[in-house]
Amino acid sequence: MSRVRRTAVVVGMVGAGVAVTTGGGRELLRRQAAIARARIGKPLGEDAIVADKVWKQKTYGGAPLRLLVLGDSIAAGLGVERRKDTLGGRLARGLAGRVHRPVALHTAAVVGSESSALAGQLDALPDGYRADVAVIVVGGNDVTHRVPVATSAGHLEEAIARLRAQGTAVVVGTCPDLGALRPVPQPLRSLGSRMSRQLAAAQVEVAVRGGAHAVSLAHVVGPFFITNPEEMFSLDRFHPSALGYKRTAEALLPSILLALGLAEEIPFGHSAPAAG
Repeated sequence: MSRVRRTAVVVGMVGAGVAVTTGGGRELLRRQAAIARARIGKPLGEDAIVADKVWKQKTYGGAPLRLLVLGDSIAAGLGVERRKDTLGGRLARGLAGRVHRPVALHTAAVVGSESSALAGQLDALPDGYRADVAVIVVGGNDVTHRVPVATSAGHLEEAIARLRAQGTAVVVGTCPDLGALRPVPQPLRSLGSRMSRQLAAAQVEVAVRGGAHAVSLAHVVGPFFITNPEEMFSLDRFHPSALGYKRTAEALLPSILLALGLAEEIPFGHSAPAAG
């Protein structure tokens, strides 16, 4: 995430706060935005490492299982230096190890995307491409750019419907808790936390209604980011580190296996599609 984009993060949350505060409270949020900008570290750029390939071990046989990753910079894996440490790389390696089959990773996620970009990511897929399972992680940019929750959730619901119509199993990793961003002071950080959790709840609702599995990243992996920020965040203190992506992938894998019919138990923080 560039310095300009990360500045927009705090400005966006301030804009949302202004709608519910006046006078001194408004000025407080502006000062806190300035503090947050001063605390932000070096930018990581706008391009994530390309991790797309067939991930496998020599002992794995059979046709590759096709894994599609859609969404924003977290889905794209921004913040790490090795492709095996990106979210897609972690998911592909972990899934291949569980099913003992090669996994062909295709990352359509784009850094900086909002939920409205999901349609374009699907449109840009190669002709005839159909994934066995798709993982969607999106929402943080919707919150910072003050996109209405209903609008964001609607775009996600449309993407899920398109994928399910072609027989692709879908897993949604809900919007992370922006309250974990330590460079953002209080109460601005709490405001971001509340907004991101509201969006996450709406994402779970549309996911399970549309036949997708949902994983509450705030509940399943969020505590790691809150209690161990130095280890879980990359140098910019906004995107996950290699360990952060590892934990996030581990959080998503149980629902991926459920979506593929390879598991039955629904862990804490995971939601299965609505019956019928």
